[in-house]
Amino acid sequence: MSKKIFLSQVKSEELTAAAARAASTSPPLTPNHSTISDDELVSLSVKELNRLLKGLTRDEVSKLKQRRRTLKNRGYAANCREKRISQKEELETEKDHLRAEVHRLQRENDIVKMELNALRNKCEALEHFAHRNDIRVLTQPLVVSPMHGSIVVKTEAMLPSSTVS
Repeated sequence: MSKKIFLSQVKSEELTAAAARAASTSPPLTPNHSTISDDELVSLSVKELNRLLKGLTRDEVSKLKQRRRTLKNRGYAANCREKRISQKEELETEKDHLRAEVHRLQRENDIVKMELNALRNKCEALEHFAHRNDIRVLTQPLVVSPMHGSIVVKTEAMLPSSTVS
């Protein structure tokens, strides 16, 4: 059972219980008026309510209006709770997605770090090999001339022997 179904069931049970309490505590309006249900009272427009209240005492009118206001406030509170719960669920879902993204990026970062370490080790091994075999290696490339917006890089091996010192 999903949370929304459960919440709607709880809400309807609360409204049923509230209606039963209100019906048992509020006396009929007058001998010639029937008791208005909570659903009817909430759904009435102000004009309809005022028309219905004509002929009632001030005390009865104020009790009925207070009951209507209480019921409307309960409805607003229930809507607010539902909205807050749904927003919380959405934010938790988004948080889970972001956590998964962070974990994915961490794994990707770890892989890139491992590749970088492997390349560094390979470079060190090549430098060590070059040193053992008296091969001269430039650690910084020499920039010779720019061509069409790009830079041509020449290493020592590409330079004529007269420029190598």
